[in-house]
Amino acid sequence: MSKKRPVGVVYSTNPDYEYQYDEEPEAETLAPERQRLSVRIDRHHRGGKTVTLVTGFVGSEDDLQDLCRELKGKCGVGGAAKDGEIIIQGDQQEKVRSVLGAMGFRLR
Repeated sequence: MSKKRPVGVVYSTNPDYEYQYDEEPEAETLAPERQRLSVRIDRHHRGGKTVTLVTGFVGSEDDLQDLCRELKGKCGVGGAAKDGEIIIQGDQQEKVRSVLGAMGFRLR
């Protein structure tokens, strides 16, 4: 989520100079059997709306987005994946638990 920043050199007059960037390594996605996800209901700071939160996913941002898309499709509701957690609109806790269980994830 952080922006790439050049390391060391701020400006160079050499037209062939290539900046070195300090990049964070992409997290390797663990197999579903090795992941332990937490599913809970949240109402705080959401204008009184209820959402279902899925936290504890270890993996790349693309895999998190794919899992979010799968859960939204199975539940038939909207949602988002950001900051390492999946937000599903409404009280969908039972549906989310059954879908994740069928995919092989361990749940808390």
